[in-house]
Amino acid sequence: MASLVVPRAGLLQATGGPWDPYRLVDPSGEVVGPVTVYLRDLQAAGRTAATQRSYGMDLLRWFRFCWATGVPWDQATRSEARDFCRWIQIAAKPVSPRWRTGRSEAAGETADVAVIPSARRTANPVTGKRAPGGGYAASTAAHCESVLRQFYDFHLEAGSGPMVNPFPLGRGRRGGRASAHHNPMDAYRDQRSGLFRPRLVQRMPRSIPDERFSELFTQLTSHRDRALVAFWVSTGARAAELLGANAGDADAGQQLITVIRKGTRLMQQLPASPDAFVWLRLYQAQMQGLVPGGLDQPLWWTLRRPFRPLAYHAAHRMFTRASAVLGANWTLHDLRHTAASRMARDPAMPLADVQWVLGHARLSTTQKYVTPLPGDVIASVAAFHARRAAPQVMPEDGDRDVLSSGYRPESLKILFGDLT
Repeated sequence: MASLVVPRAGLLQATGGPWDPYRLVDPSGEVVGPVTVYLRDLQAAGRTAATQRSYGMDLLRWFRFCWATGVPWDQATRSEARDFCRWIQIAAKPVSPRWRTGRSEAAGETADVAVIPSARRTANPVTGKRAPGGGYAASTAAHCESVLRQFYDFHLEAGSGPMVNPFPLGRGRRGGRASAHHNPMDAYRDQRSGLFRPRLVQRMPRSIPDERFSELFTQLTSHRDRALVAFWVSTGARAAELLGANAGDADAGQQLITVIRKGTRLMQQLPASPDAFVWLRLYQAQMQGLVPGGLDQPLWWTLRRPFRPLAYHAAHRMFTRASAVLGANWTLHDLRHTAASRMARDPAMPLADVQWVLGHARLSTTQKYVTPLPGDVIASVAAFHARRAAPQVMPEDGDRDVLSSGYRPESLKILFGDLT
């Protein structure tokens, strides 16, 4: 494993067609049939093209590992699955050819040098968030393990793969029966996870403080960017949900904007702030006559010619540039966390309403936003230490016994009179 080099062989290719949005291609340019069949099964189950791309990237990592080790995918055993899970948690992520600095020749191909990344990353001084490291995140490793287990389960049932899934479920707890102490009032769940699935730490959502958000908003340079950020921070919509809206989805009269939810694909109207519609109207007046009109046309466009519908990556770069000016590393998804925290911490707004706005399936997911913000906790603890360090005012000798009882002297005088 220490000398293993995984080449950047093959790729996940976007076809642009509706039937096979993505296909996995091997180093010789041939389509990997088992992956194509599996992705078609996902499409039949109602999974979106974005989900197929996410699953395809996990399968690409696994097939690159198999090609590097010389083990066919249908002959992989638990040993190869174990080594792959070790590799993805330790080795460095592949670098794009445009930015690659270290290269190694293996089997006549250019490959990335498997350098073990540092486990410790410095937190951003403004946001407290750690920057992305050189290795794969634990969530990526866990997602890969889940996808590959489902991939082999699919081919195991179809009879086109190995007879045993190389990514098995974890061993039973103490060898006992599953759900032995299950509450009959609760629904049954398979509480066993993958045997090689890493443990994930539940992260609390991190929002942008109000004073920092004001500074960030001043760094935006166009009416379009101000309208986008105002909608994101007031509706709590995901970035892709808002970017997919059409011109007819914005109802300024009722201050509603319609989005298509990520998971359910249902259309939902979300209330937005009046400021968001003010910036939207300024942006529309600026682009009038430059982009196609019509209610079924995209709502968000690029600002440079040739005008195209605004994509997620362009909006992401816009926001990261404004955030970098302040020395922060906030992302677009932090705006959703900010909107959720503002609504959840308002005592006049029911938590069930916040759940509906965010589109959460369970109320327990929304409850994470009622936890105190890290900045508030740090300020509270700093005030505690300041109070501890402040000199204590000692009472005079005549009032020492009275103050130790917990009653004020004037109150005792009213109750018992002047006893002196």
